Amino acid sequence: MKTAASDFNDIVERVYNLPLEYKEELKSLLTHNIADVRRDEILLSYKQAKAKHKAGKLKFSSDTAELMKML
Repeated sequence: MKTAASDFNDIVERVYNLPLEYKEELKSLLTHNIADVRRDEILLSYKQAKAKHKAGKLKFSSDTAELMKML
């Protein structure tokens, strides 16, 4: 039975064996995909913060000790 780690290792090995042109294309695709995922995460975080603010559950403080407690 294959594990996720062995699947990952297989993928890495196959990528290492690709021609340089394909590696560059794969790098570009992954870079754009990662940026898209990060944007989605930021949007979700924004929406959650906006909902908390609207519900009055968002706390603000300029006191660093208080901010550390909030974490």
